[in-house]
Amino acid sequence: MPYPSPSRIPSGPRRRTLLASAAGVTVLAGCSAGTDPADDGPSATARARARAALDSRGLLARYDAVLAAHPALADRLRPLRAQVAAHAAAFEDGTTRTPAPSASAPKPSAEPVPAREKDAVAGLAAAERALADRRARDLLKAPDEVARLLASVAAAGAAHAYLLAEGAR
Repeated sequence: MPYPSPSRIPSGPRRRTLLASAAGVTVLAGCSAGTDPADDGPSATARARARAALDSRGLLARYDAVLAAHPALADRLRPLRAQVAAHAAAFEDGTTRTPAPSASAPKPSAEPVPAREKDAVAGLAAAERALADRRARDLLKAPDEVARLLASVAAAGAAHAYLLAEGAR
């Protein structure tokens, strides 16, 4: 007796595809040993880590804005937000951190959060995807240690984008 076909064919990449992509990014990071030795100094590493930390902090601010505007999304977004915070901390580890802005300091202008939860989540998915793509490109030029970290965080960001996009449907 034949098995019935599934009633719904899942859209988007499957888990195997995401894992294969993550493995491919990791392999690329391992192959980045061809970077220019002159660029592999502490200053290049510090610059790459600081830039990546700043990107993670920007994404973290976006999560915070969505959570402030849509508290009902907290259960769904907090685990992803926590991972983004951990990514920022990992990039900041071993670098000179910039002090947190004081209450009187002007806050950077943030993108407005869409009024509909679905649109806000879709915006987060797009931000995660864009940052993951940029990190995948940047790891090819980054010093080895940072390239490996960028590869890992890019894979996590791609997974976040997928989870957010699937939930926004």
